[in-house]
Amino acid sequence: MPFKIIRQDITKMKVDAIVNAANTELKMGGGVCGAIFKSAGTDQLQVACDALAPIKTGETVITPGFDLDAKFIIHAAGPIYREWSKEENERLLRSAYLSSLEIAAEHGLESIAFPLISSGIYGYPKDEALRVASSTIQEFLLNHELEVTLVVFDKSSFEISSDRIDSVERYIDDHYVETHSDLRRETRMVELHEMSRVEEKSLKSSSLEDLIGNLDEPFSRMLMRLIDTKGMTDVDVYKRANIDRRLFSKIRSVEGYMPSKRTAIALAIALELKLEETDELLEWAGYALSHAVKFDVIIEYFIINGMYDVYEINQVLFQYDQPLLGS
Repeated sequence: MPFKIIRQDITKMKVDAIVNAANTELKMGGGVCGAIFKSAGTDQLQVACDALAPIKTGETVITPGFDLDAKFIIHAAGPIYREWSKEENERLLRSAYLSSLEIAAEHGLESIAFPLISSGIYGYPKDEALRVASSTIQEFLLNHELEVTLVVFDKSSFEISSDRIDSVERYIDDHYVETHSDLRRETRMVELHEMSRVEEKSLKSSSLEDLIGNLDEPFSRMLMRLIDTKGMTDVDVYKRANIDRRLFSKIRSVEGYMPSKRTAIALAIALELKLEETDELLEWAGYALSHAVKFDVIIEYFIINGMYDVYEINQVLFQYDQPLLGS
């Protein structure tokens, strides 16, 4: 199942469970915790929590969701950030996320929504809190099927590395064209349409066509051949692409099915295709990257720099209010 980031009020999430950034006494607090208590019904939730309190930092317990759309609330006690104890901070924060995911799996839940735990009044630096959350969730999803959403209320509660943003910003400044189409890609597309298949094949060296052969193959069959060529498994690909297993199964089994552009790009990222190979895969599905589209420029930045972590890409896309890959 995919991992996505959205801007939303976590109390409005229609998922199996939402996670409460709780204190160890499981008392109603401020911020996310206070909002969850109020939306669930303060008195009834407090009674349920009192029966389970106290818990240790890094631990979790589960209660009914009461008046929420979510069926359950998982209460996770994150650490108060201590500058002199960074390793312990991270261990406890990872434990809060991992315990939440494990308790969701134990209860047979299919979807869970997290806030950015400890990043509010507990003082955990937001970029570090995001790194810990993202890496812990990614590791868990390698071996589990669970739909995970990281919910942030506004941009002020979400930060990523300033070095990464600066680098992406420079690339956008150099390549993003707002007022006219990308002439390089437009010219290339015209040339491709004018060339015969034989001429096109003779001009390409080390291309996707060279790897997988027949241009008349359906996208699904071509994708399976490419996965085999790369020595990967279906599970490797749909998890690395952040694609729902059911969607991947549809792409695989329905011969005439064409994925959306975002899904095709996510597959290219999962397969670690170079830019030229990505261009060809997209052409196969009827799409192209363009410097007139900011989303496309950001994708190109990551590909040409050989960075194929779909979760890191999605963090940057989210920062620029762009649609995310896969999910």
